[in-house]
Amino acid sequence: MLRRHRTASVVLAVLLGHVVLISAQLTVQSGRTLLDATIFGTLSEAQRLVAGATGLVRGAWNGYVGLHTVSRTNRDLEAEVAALRLQLQEQHALVQQARGLERLLELRQSVDLDTVSARVIGADASPWFRTLTIDRGSRDLVDADLAVIAPAGVVGRVVGRPGLRAAQVQLLIDRNAAAGALIERTRAVGIVVGQDDPAVFSMEYVSNQEDVAVGDRVIASGADGIFPHGFTIGTVAEVSRGPELYKNIRVTPAVDFTRLEQVLVVMDNAGTQVAEGLR
Repeated sequence: MLRRHRTASVVLAVLLGHVVLISAQLTVQSGRTLLDATIFGTLSEAQRLVAGATGLVRGAWNGYVGLHTVSRTNRDLEAEVAALRLQLQEQHALVQQARGLERLLELRQSVDLDTVSARVIGADASPWFRTLTIDRGSRDLVDADLAVIAPAGVVGRVVGRPGLRAAQVQLLIDRNAAAGALIERTRAVGIVVGQDDPAVFSMEYVSNQEDVAVGDRVIASGADGIFPHGFTIGTVAEVSRGPELYKNIRVTPAVDFTRLEQVLVVMDNAGTQVAEGLR
């Protein structure tokens, strides 16, 4: 039985060898043998599959590299835009500062005042006190009760004992602050007083008999000996007849106290007359 199985295997191997030999000798129209054509077809199909897979891998890699490059470029552009925006803000701040200094210089040249320019370096806006800190002090001969002004009008006065290089300014909107004032149009005299509301003054001791109207300009009278005569304090926002002798008058400040950056300290306001265009 085993001998028959071996005989069959030998016969099959011999027949397969003949087939391969015959295939190697047969030719197709291209001049190749049948065996060569079969091997070529098999190998070319394998090459096609490998080339396709390689193309897919190469495409995916190129796409990844492209996306990575685009992402890096976007980050670079975003950083550049951020830097340009920062430069623009800095330039805008410099322009605004230059304009403020220009207005301050015009003010200084337009009035007969001995003044010292100062920069605001701090602020206190508590409900009880409203003050600024400026970068001028005793070294610059700044002393208590000197008036502080801005191009828009009266700011306040120096309070306390100044330091060597700094001083504290009580704003006119402080509820403990006051200034002699008058209605520019009719010359009605009164006193402007700070309120709990920082957006408004109260003008007191103006007789009910006086002519006062909404929109009237309120200026410093100079009667207090601190604030220069003629400088703008604000504009009448509300007026009504009071229950006793005096009117109820509310005044909107001329100065935006939240935006002060540069001010002038008045060293001597004696005989001050404000130019018409600054009233």
